[in-house]
Amino acid sequence: MLLPLLALLACSQSSAGPPGKEGGRPASQPRPQVVVYPATGARPVTVEVEVARTPEEHARGLMFRRELPEGRGMLFLFPRAEVRRFWMKNTLIPLDILFLDEKLRVVSIEENTAPHDETGRGPDEPVQYVLEVPAGYARRHGIGPGARAALVNLK
Repeated sequence: MLLPLLALLACSQSSAGPPGKEGGRPASQPRPQVVVYPATGARPVTVEVEVARTPEEHARGLMFRRELPEGRGMLFLFPRAEVRRFWMKNTLIPLDILFLDEKLRVVSIEENTAPHDETGRGPDEPVQYVLEVPAGYARRHGIGPGARAALVNLK
């Protein structure tokens, strides 16, 4: 029962682009989003995301960002599910990190990760998607393991 998944916005570069464009795409083009459906039955939440697709984008992530507004994040896309570890090297803001399997089910959440911490974090099971959002976001919205997600406007 997979509903549209919202792609999380929070890439490592500014979302500002040339005039008339947002994040380098025409202003009329819908932004990627991740919609998360809490397992508790709480109201679904939508996160506007920047998408990290390449190894370079994966490595940079949200490093050097000074803020991440509520409702924004970064979605890391990987070609297949594998055990993955994330750390906070050069990340200036605390984050919640949601790990999703190939069926877009949240299998684990690292809450309120500390800036600059180089400890590898992640579940011991394969994940294909990782969503980073501002610290406390998962708790504020009732998101925990078992939640489902849908990707929307992802190209």
